[in-house]
Parts: sequence; C-alpha cells; structure tokens
Amino acid sequence: MPEIDIRPAIAEDIPVLVKFEHHYKSNYVWQMDLRIEDGEVTTNFREVRLPRVASVEYPRKPEVLLDDWSRRSALLVALLNLKPVGYISLNEGISPTSAWVTDLVVTEPVRRKGIASALILAAQTWARNRNNRRMILDMQSKNTPAIHLALKLGFEYSGYNDHYYTNQDIALFFGQFLK
Repeated sequence: MPEIDIRPAIAEDIPVLVKFEHHYKSNYVWQMDLRIEDGEVTTNFREVRLPRVASVEYPRKPEVLLDDWSRRSALLVALLNLKPVGYISLNEGISPTSAWVTDLVVTEPVRRKGIASALILAAQTWARNRNNRRMILDMQSKNTPAIHLALKLGFEYSGYNDHYYTNQDIALFFGQFLK
C-alpha cells in the first residue's frame, strides 16, 4: 500500500470531505445497563452481537459538519495517492490540557488499512505540540469498529454521556495520556 500523507485541511478539501460515506456497519453494539439502588449507581457496558449487520448513520449531518469544522482547533486530512481518503477533527478548550477528537472518518473502500490509526497518531503529535497532556475520543456506543481501534491504540474507557448526539445516541469516551 502506498504511503499515507497527513496534512491540515485546505479549502479545496472541504467539499470532498462532506461527500464521504460517514455511515458504518457493525455486527455488535455496546449495550448499557444502568442500576440505581440504595444510593449506588452502577453502569455496565457489554458488547452484544446483533442478529444481523446494522448500517449505522453518522451522528452529525454533513451540513452541520461544515459549521463545526470552522470552529474546530484542527482538521487533518489523510491522503492516499494525493486523494483525500480520511479526516480527523480536533477541539481544544473542552477540558484543560486535553484535545478531543470529535470526528474520525475514513472512506469505505480503504477502511481497515491503517488510515484511522495514522490519523490518530498524527492528531496525537499535533496535540503534544500544543502542550496537551491528554487526548479524548468520542464515539457512538454502536461504533464497535472505532471502539476496537481505540482499545488497540491504548485508549481506555473513561465515561459516557446519554443522549449526547442530536440523534439521542449514547457517546462513549476513551482517553489516553500523551507521552
């Protein structure tokens, strides 16, 4: 496979990025069990196999992404043969000394080829250069490919927020201290 180049997005990238297939497929979901009894709150997530492959819509609409990107701290683009094939958006200021990855998308034909990993590694370098000490990834509880990627890259589950996205999906957060 040719080398992946990663650079900050330029104006010409934006129309291409909006047209990416943002949906994904999954055979699994992280199901949440919440128990509140006797002053104790217990939350468990477990991976559950779905009866069939589900196509999951991305939690942000393309027209919203355009506005969001203009307010992000960084938007990095992965290029393969000089063509955009993925992107990652980062935001600072949500919590002190942390960079948040709010969007990570790779086009369907080149998924599972290391592009998302390369984008996260480039984002970590960007965050370190800006003196961030921690990186947080947010993702839908249905996004098992992203969950497995986060765990593979050494991120740890660090919480959730129910009804986080406009479509009311649960957001899972995975964090990692930057070295």
